[in-house]
Amino acid sequence: MTVGAMAEAGVRLLAGTDSVGPGLFPGFSLHFELQQLVASGLTPLRALQCATLEPARFLGREDWAGTVEECRVADLVILDADPLADIRNTQRIHAVVVDGYYLGPDERKRLLATVQEIAGGDR
Repeated sequence: MTVGAMAEAGVRLLAGTDSVGPGLFPGFSLHFELQQLVASGLTPLRALQCATLEPARFLGREDWAGTVEECRVADLVILDADPLADIRNTQRIHAVVVDGYYLGPDERKRLLATVQEIAGGDR
């Protein structure tokens, strides 16, 4: 469990599988990566921080991004289940808030159906 040992040793880790490549679909592949981070020994909280707080720190933006607090910039994923109880719950997305715009369940379904149609897949 090299990743877990690295985290324990204080190595700063970032989530980042959202590059385009075979089998990688931006946004979707992050869920699998979070599962792999937990399987490698990180807690669910620490894995989530690798995709939120740590990138903000890496980019020097931790004063205004990376956490959900008043006067900070944040897009939000509203889940139907606690990801700290089971990291796979990050896939149980109820709604999303992007740039202050709320995408509820129905609108998300329509957008995902459109993406699927464009991609030609039957997911």
